[in-house]
Amino acid sequence: MGGLKRELGLWEVAALSIAIMAPTAAMALNGSLAASIAGTAVPLAFLGALITIALVSYSFIEFSRTYAHAGSVYAFNGRGLGARFGFLSGWALLMTYVAFTGASMAEVGAFFQTFLGFLGVHVAWIIPGVIAGALLWYLSFRDVRLSARVTMVFEGVSIILILILAAVILGHGGAHGLSFKPFSVGKAGISAVGLASVFAFLSFAGFEGAATLGEETSSPRRSIPRAITMAVFLTGAFYLLISYTQSEGFGLNPAGVHAFASSTAPLATLAKSYVGSTMAAIIMFGATISAFSSALGTATAGARILFAMGRDGFGPRALGTAHPRFGSPYRALAVVMIVAFIIDLLLLGQLGTNVFGWLGTIGVLSLLLVYLATQVAAIRLFRHIKRWRGWQFAIPGLAIILLAYTLWSNVFPVPAPPYNVFPYLVLVWLAAGVVIVLLSPKAATRLGQSFTEDEP
Repeated sequence: MGGLKRELGLWEVAALSIAIMAPTAAMALNGSLAASIAGTAVPLAFLGALITIALVSYSFIEFSRTYAHAGSVYAFNGRGLGARFGFLSGWALLMTYVAFTGASMAEVGAFFQTFLGFLGVHVAWIIPGVIAGALLWYLSFRDVRLSARVTMVFEGVSIILILILAAVILGHGGAHGLSFKPFSVGKAGISAVGLASVFAFLSFAGFEGAATLGEETSSPRRSIPRAITMAVFLTGAFYLLISYTQSEGFGLNPAGVHAFASSTAPLATLAKSYVGSTMAAIIMFGATISAFSSALGTATAGARILFAMGRDGFGPRALGTAHPRFGSPYRALAVVMIVAFIIDLLLLGQLGTNVFGWLGTIGVLSLLLVYLATQVAAIRLFRHIKRWRGWQFAIPGLAIILLAYTLWSNVFPVPAPPYNVFPYLVLVWLAAGVVIVLLSPKAATRLGQSFTEDEP
């Protein structure tokens, strides 16, 4: 049976988490969604989300310092809450990564469709989406270093393009001169800022992806915690800068806020206004690259989760084998990609942006439950082994409160169709995981043994 190759460095691991978050693709839309609620206070909403994710990431960092496992929360929560909860956490995270892969493929198609529109060419989103899926499947199949380096280069190029645009807008003084008003609550009120932070929070989804490379990283208990920290704070700084730039670029008066909130491509709109149509087209191409990097990252991470499960006997043993030459979990990857292709093809009659929004919402709802479980597991485990002191327990405690609020904001008030159905889809997926656990008691025992063997 082939095994994973331990060959990745710090920056390659950090690239996976950053790629899954897809900073360029996130800022290509999420700022407008936040502006529709928070008005001028979009950067303040992103600052709140950064604080929340920083608190959440603390447990992931501590777990990564203790365990190096391809299953990420599958192993972390298994150690903290027991084998069955470990499996259910991995099962929920698998749903997130599969949904995100399909969502990002659709986003690639939608962004590339817009890019071609600047060139006077019209094509259905599914065509570039499928082509991108085939290419990322090939890259994920090959040596994991290739995937990591491709995501690093692609996301790096797109971020540089956005930073150039930000320099132009801020150098111009925005629409009406620069100020600190975007970091104040404003007329919308603190409750509106809190609600808008939900969209900012979505921009950080997937920061934990580096943890799935625990068995492929040199010095994983040192490199992965650093990679997660870098991903969270570097991306957070980027979000703060660009959300501020967008707010100032559109303007802080009612007309500017309305234009920001109603824009479906705020970066392209600003690029066209401050630089020209050519820059707008380049920005949309950069957003396409960012979405592709995200899909590559989620497919890579999802395959590792499924690989770890298959290796421990949940599902066919073949899922737990790695390619003898490339060291990639190629069979688990095939399952992730085939499911993502099927989902996108079933939804090809919809707008690519709608497919992205639907699948992204499903993935985030499942991810929020994973984050909550991980905070509880960290409190339980690190209290048991007496690793944490009193003040350290306050960090996951605050994270639980903020995560619960975010989850509640995504569910209540009940959203319009089809979003009102998505929570039930997540519950059905989790129920299927419970059935698997109940029907596989021996597998749960093997899972517990594998976690014991992974003791530091």
